[in-house]
Amino acid sequence: MNDGGPRFLIVRLGSLGDVIHAVPAAVALRRRYPEARIDWAVDPAYVSMLGLVTGIDERIPVDPRGPRAVMLSTMGRLRRQRYDATLDLQGLLKSAVLARSAGARRTIGFTRPHLREPAARFLYSEQVDPGEAVHVIDKNLQLAGALGVTDTRVLFPLEIPRTAIADAAAASCGSDGYVVINPGAAWPNKRWPPERFGALARAIRDRRGLRSLIVWGPGESAVAETAWRESQGAGELSPPTSIPDLFAIAKRARLLVSGDTGPLHIGGAVGTPIVALFGPTRWERNGPWSPADAVVSRYERCHCHYERRCRLSTPCIDDIGVDEVMAAVERRLDQS
Repeated sequence: MNDGGPRFLIVRLGSLGDVIHAVPAAVALRRRYPEARIDWAVDPAYVSMLGLVTGIDERIPVDPRGPRAVMLSTMGRLRRQRYDATLDLQGLLKSAVLARSAGARRTIGFTRPHLREPAARFLYSEQVDPGEAVHVIDKNLQLAGALGVTDTRVLFPLEIPRTAIADAAAASCGSDGYVVINPGAAWPNKRWPPERFGALARAIRDRRGLRSLIVWGPGESAVAETAWRESQGAGELSPPTSIPDLFAIAKRARLLVSGDTGPLHIGGAVGTPIVALFGPTRWERNGPWSPADAVVSRYERCHCHYERRCRLSTPCIDDIGVDEVMAAVERRLDQS
């Protein structure tokens, strides 16, 4: 890579899963333009995640909630790069403003039906209709098609470090390997009850002889501890982890079980076998992209599609039973 080729800026600030879903578009752009400069504007929380991805020249932290002076300085820094094109993979007003303010010759985003905030389209110089693409990864690859990308393979070139926490997890869970269980999620509407995750860990131990590692993120310690207590010794409670730790842990796991949240997509990126639990979100759009992975979904019955909190007394994801998930676990383990 050098600065002799075209210059591109990708705007995808967050969240973790969405940043992961944007990686194949950046990789495809790098394959098409090996001599290009490819920068990425991202929320500071996910700079470390992008640090694992090869082929990106600079990860530029952008916090729209931060001090105005810092944001203005970042805008000036972007404009000085004189980008040939900016891709807005987020589709919000804040991301569109950032993309347009970078001053590239072309500012490219999705057409109105594919934007989370339709007014963002007024800031693009070009709009792309992703056609029949369903999964967000494929939509992003179609957007990159505006820059001549035709190779739409879904690839994740990652340099995953060996971390002390991942080593300790492997040692504590035994020589047969371990299952990663992630009971948390940012949206309460996406969370399967932690007591059931604990019961699932017991079932996995009793039927498959595997221990589970229960991981958690900021604000999720109580949920994780409940799952750990209910596992009755079948699970280990992970210490606090960084994003690189989670990549290293998932890479070595026999299986990952999670709702629609960041660790699920980390597992997909490193090729971990997955059992995914979906309630208010559509798994075909947001879920595992490997056809071998298993999904247990209640989307068709859900009354609160893409809402953070359920409007009913019981979230639809609570309709999923432990036996149904355990059956999916056994199918996926047998396939892998």
